[in-house]
Amino acid sequence: MANVDPARPVPTASSGGSELTLRVLSGLVLAPLAVGVAYLGGWIFVAFWGIAALTVLWEWCTLIAAEERRTVLLTASPAVLLAVLLAGASAPGPDGDHSVRLVAGITLIAMGMLAGAALAPSGRRAWTAAGLPYAGLLGMAPIVLRNDEQYGFPAIVFLFAVVWATDIVAYFVGRAVGGPKLAPRISPKKTWSGAIGGTLAAIAAALVVAMAAGLANVVALGLIAAVASAFSQAGDLFESVVKRRFGAKDSGHLIPGHGGLMDRLDGFVAAAVLAAVIGLLHGGVDEAARGLLVW
Repeated sequence: MANVDPARPVPTASSGGSELTLRVLSGLVLAPLAVGVAYLGGWIFVAFWGIAALTVLWEWCTLIAAEERRTVLLTASPAVLLAVLLAGASAPGPDGDHSVRLVAGITLIAMGMLAGAALAPSGRRAWTAAGLPYAGLLGMAPIVLRNDEQYGFPAIVFLFAVVWATDIVAYFVGRAVGGPKLAPRISPKKTWSGAIGGTLAAIAAALVVAMAAGLANVVALGLIAAVASAFSQAGDLFESVVKRRFGAKDSGHLIPGHGGLMDRLDGFVAAAVLAAVIGLLHGGVDEAARGLLVW
């Protein structure tokens, strides 16, 4: 018989049900808040994602930089905050080249990476430096999309629909169907059935948003949704790699049933960066959301 640590709580069906209940309740609070802030846009939206980026950076540094986290944060936080503010200031307007501000924000993140790595514990410098683009791009990507006055809100809702549908349906399909594991060494509970179910749900959710917004070329949007869903799941696995590497179950305890904010936004980071890159390449800085949605 395997040894049991008496200090460690034994998972039970009731504890699993309680965790699911907390996840649902947290989602019912956070989802309307995120959509409401996206609808308002402007500097409220910038502030919302700036706070999210700084919180994720704090969780990242707490997880990785250990005793040096405060020193790293003193250098890294201003870089991330200024990058997010520059992304907000790159909204279309009459006062100059908005792409310059966006490039300046990315440059600040790169400089923060160098400073953060220099102050990080030996052996953890690369991992510490990686927290700057992780948190910084989390803040910048949705802002770049929302800056598009005409298509910004639909683009954010499209992104939410893809990530949330992927997360929710993958969870329930994986539990109900089971089958071969997706990445057993990284995240033993994830299955191929869940991954496929999540991707199909993301496509369906994205097409519902597309039709509601009156968007054409649903084939292209379905393909984008499928790729974004795959990126979302890869982002989830990446965070699992980080937590396993540093011996943590969760990135924090901020959100009941979810752990830290990084646990909640791990898939969103990857999907949002992909969406912003597609939008920028296809529509430019002033119309990134149009570049994502109109084909």
